[in-house]
Amino acid sequence: MSVYQGEIDWQALARQGVSFAFIKATEGSGSQDPNFRQNWQQARQSGLRAGAYHFFSFESGGDTQAENFIRAVEPFDGMLPPVVDVELYGSKKLHPPAREEVTEQLTLLLKRLEEHYGMRPVLYATGSAYGRYLAGGYEGYDIWIRNVYFTPRLKDGRDWTFWQYTDRGQLDGYAGEEPYIDLNVFNGTEEEFAAYPESQTR
Repeated sequence: MSVYQGEIDWQALARQGVSFAFIKATEGSGSQDPNFRQNWQQARQSGLRAGAYHFFSFESGGDTQAENFIRAVEPFDGMLPPVVDVELYGSKKLHPPAREEVTEQLTLLLKRLEEHYGMRPVLYATGSAYGRYLAGGYEGYDIWIRNVYFTPRLKDGRDWTFWQYTDRGQLDGYAGEEPYIDLNVFNGTEEEFAAYPESQTR
């Protein structure tokens, strides 16, 4: 969820079989989703398990991006791990940054978030971004992969923890300019999800 879904009725979402939600908090070193604070509070009150995500920017340092997220996201008991969204955007699709440059700043961001929140962040990626920047690295970090066509098979053979299986979901309970929401599934049982992230093998 993000500002594009507009006003959200979190209780309505919870009544439709949704068990968790990730909410956009920040982007880069200075941008915060204008609806985040309201969504963060109301999602918790709805009984859904909630987590916050950060859209990784190739234009700024990992340390300042971490500071932006930490300023925005107040931790609470039972929250899902922070998520860092890594995907190619805009001109970066045609001129992607070198892996070494991305790794340096992304590692700074991940370490800072882990230190602050006491749990390792989840790495979200599209297939192309995963192959270019994450495959073969970041052992111990859970992967959230986007694949709206097939069940994911990651290039390096590792398992995924979350899977975004569609970007065309439609549920009752929001009225923003974007009619669709991304729908995702956890790779495990209900009992494992209730204990997550402690249930995950590191």
